[in-house]
Amino acid sequence: MLVVMERNATPELVARVCEEIQKMGLKAHPMEGTQRTAIGVTGNDGQVDSDRILTLKGVRDILRITPSYKLVSREHKPEDTIVTVGNASIGGREFAVMAGPCSVENRDQCLTIAEKVAASGAKIFRGGAFKPRTSPYSFQGLGEKGLEILAEVREKFGLVIVTEAMDTETLDMVASYTDIVQIGARNMQNYSLLKKAGRADKPVLLKRGISATLDELLMAAEYVMAEGNENVILCERGVRSASNHSHNVLDLSAVPFVKKYSHLPIIADPSHGTGSRDRVMPLSRAALAAGADGLLIEVHHEPSKALSDAAQAISPEDFEGLMKVMRQMAPVIDRTLP
Repeated sequence: MLVVMERNATPELVARVCEEIQKMGLKAHPMEGTQRTAIGVTGNDGQVDSDRILTLKGVRDILRITPSYKLVSREHKPEDTIVTVGNASIGGREFAVMAGPCSVENRDQCLTIAEKVAASGAKIFRGGAFKPRTSPYSFQGLGEKGLEILAEVREKFGLVIVTEAMDTETLDMVASYTDIVQIGARNMQNYSLLKKAGRADKPVLLKRGISATLDELLMAAEYVMAEGNENVILCERGVRSASNHSHNVLDLSAVPFVKKYSHLPIIADPSHGTGSRDRVMPLSRAALAAGADGLLIEVHHEPSKALSDAAQAISPEDFEGLMKVMRQMAPVIDRTLP
């Protein structure tokens, strides 16, 4: 349910309505728009006594929201959400680029790559300190030592840091070092982790599960937002299919779907979406053209020696070329690139 306030409704009137909603045993989620404030209502299992709310001063109307996801929906918030972190923003006119290695391997590796991607225009550095791997014998990441290296990258180059939290036990540690907490594809429906991320004071980058529908992705985002965290970034990173020509299939039809039904920003990950470095450039171009708000790119200074996902990592030189192409394309669809 969505409570629409009058244009001239004061913050005190909005607070009064929120208080009444909470007295009814429900949760109130005020959202300030450009012209008026709306209040999302969640926590109801059945019919809500809407007359009790309609009679309150400052309330203009009540709208019923039919999809299961409420807070992530366009009906709840018509305007696009822009997630701003440091000097980077995701969801606005500027096309956001997150770049870096799949795994934090050592200090020299990260500092070398960070310097190069920053010089090419990336504002956000990605790198995994904790790595969920298919094989228990594969490199699992450096843990807290990796987080310390990422913090040094931020200090030296001014880059915003995004890295993955794998479980509820380490989420607080990850949040203390990072700027954006990533929830990976394998954890998209780890509801305990989603809830705890929703209570963390950090934006959340939520990746689509390898077999998840888009409704399931939006419902996973709803879990985060229902806990009070409104800064959620969605990521299309490829889904599993019967095709054998690509590691995954990057589903770019997800971008216009999300843009139609949700106000949340969505980025694309052509690295995981294809598993092949020679396809990163064409799929990056396609993602920008489809309306994505940014990219998540794996970059390694020695791609063939990467300890994880070596086949899909591109070199810093290739990344520089990719950024030049993105910079040329962006104005065509009224986007900018640093």
